[in-house]
Amino acid sequence: MTKPAGPRPYNFSAGPAAMPEAVLQRAAAEMLDWHGSGMGVMEMSHRGKEFGAICTQAEADIRELLAVPSQFHILFMQGGGLGENAIVPMNLSRGTRADFVLTGSWSIKSHKEAQRYCEAKVVASNAADGHTRLPDPAGWQLSADASYVHVCTNETINGIEFQQLPDLAALGSKAPLVIDFSSHVASRPVDWSRVGLAFGGAQKNLGPAGLTIVIVRDDLLGHALQICPSAFNYKTVADNQSMYNTPPTWGIYIAGLTFQWLREQQEGELRGVAAMEARNVAKARLLYDFIDGSDFYANKVDPGCRSRMNVPFFLADESRNEAFLAGAREAGLLQLKGHKSVGGMRASIYNAMPLAGVQALVAYMREFERSRA
Repeated sequence: MTKPAGPRPYNFSAGPAAMPEAVLQRAAAEMLDWHGSGMGVMEMSHRGKEFGAICTQAEADIRELLAVPSQFHILFMQGGGLGENAIVPMNLSRGTRADFVLTGSWSIKSHKEAQRYCEAKVVASNAADGHTRLPDPAGWQLSADASYVHVCTNETINGIEFQQLPDLAALGSKAPLVIDFSSHVASRPVDWSRVGLAFGGAQKNLGPAGLTIVIVRDDLLGHALQICPSAFNYKTVADNQSMYNTPPTWGIYIAGLTFQWLREQQEGELRGVAAMEARNVAKARLLYDFIDGSDFYANKVDPGCRSRMNVPFFLADESRNEAFLAGAREAGLLQLKGHKSVGGMRASIYNAMPLAGVQALVAYMREFERSRA
């Protein structure tokens, strides 16, 4: 195959999403022979010393990147966020009650799945607001006996993000907080003092589809329901260093390369996740400021909880949607169509999306608006 002429297009897919080009290039260079081993990573035994080194380094790197305390286990699993919607209640609910805050499509899916394994109580919802703002934690109707409280900290489809994690202790709850951080993991720091368990699919900010990362506090292990498959029992996975069954080896390898790439990123004196957060703030501000300053485009999410990662927007005249998307493709701006459940457009601007990509998108939006005036 010949290399396409010109620069790569900017891919605004919500996931699987754009990867850092440096990571893809390194993976391509190592495809047939990893570090002189004579094997590609996809050909290695997951129990061999070569992959053992890859996995150990990946775990160390993500622990450092996200400043994960020592009392948390990092598990490399499979099944994605949807799988964890079942695996979490099978491990944490003890078959009793769990509280759910519904803020959009993904937390609604989590709540629905958990009902199969425990009493899943809705303690707050923004449905009446059309999923355009976050319910005030002061009004959450938390249970005194909840086994955990579930929130999706970034709603990919609806474009809503928690700018800080809820403090359950301050709200009078003793339950651990479970966060689905699939779509903004490694884009900002995590306050682990407020978290019992975090999970996320890798395919938005960390790697390819197929790898799921679970970060779980030690005291939450060992409570799985009898119906929980052994391969999904967090204690079993932790006791076997994510090697109880064959893990997603290629996904772990690519995620490990991404962790190394993230560690190398720098903005002024900031490095790693702090540098990425500064970039993400700048990218999101550029796009939201343009949308807010235009009568041609609109974003319906309350400014106080707008996602830095996923920016849904609508054309005032939706009959122009197809023309907008066709022109975007010609301009090298890919996968901007909004989710089918909400319509419109969506720009996902994860860590791998450079500022230049957002600048190109804004320039195209401005020209499209001008040409239709």
